[in-house]
Amino acid sequence: MNEAAPRNVYWRPWDEPGLEHLHVTYAADGIHALGLILRKLGTAHLRCRYELTTDAKWRTRKLSFAVMESGETAAGRLVLESDGEGNWRANGEPQPDLAGCLDPDIQITPFTNTLPIRRLDLDPSASADIQVVYVPVPELTPRLAEQRYTCLEGLGRNGGRYRYEGLFRDFTADLPVDADAMVTDYPETFRRVWPI
Repeated sequence: MNEAAPRNVYWRPWDEPGLEHLHVTYAADGIHALGLILRKLGTAHLRCRYELTTDAKWRTRKLSFAVMESGETAAGRLVLESDGEGNWRANGEPQPDLAGCLDPDIQITPFTNTLPIRRLDLDPSASADIQVVYVPVPELTPRLAEQRYTCLEGLGRNGGRYRYEGLFRDFTADLPVDADAMVTDYPETFRRVWPI
């Protein structure tokens, strides 16, 4: 992985109050991402913070996620750790049901789509079915989910385009991404507000 300048990206939900700020630093041995999410989900007003690190092959090694509800009520905390080969621990406990997963998918951020896009490095028209650790918010009870990524336009200086299919929930979206594979528009789900 080439070292690059740090990135700051902001997204907002498509049609609900909220905002996410993501700060990513790149190094030869992987990335380090910090995310802060303010979000209204149903009647709950949430403040979430996550920290994620990968190795040089874009395999997630650690994800820490904390969520607070209105009034500073601690709703939950999850720490996922992986050996990079598909073996996971959640809050220190082995998770054999998640064996084989290399990527997490956090329900309320488009950033986690970047991880499989970069890791898979698909050629145009190629597809890959994967299993991910799906993290619902605010429950933070990780579970295995099946997904498919298809490269519609290969990643280049002007970005690319990928089809995401959530096979576990019969959902499909075509995702335009920038040159770093960060989602620029997630139809009916997220919009990037900076940089545009």
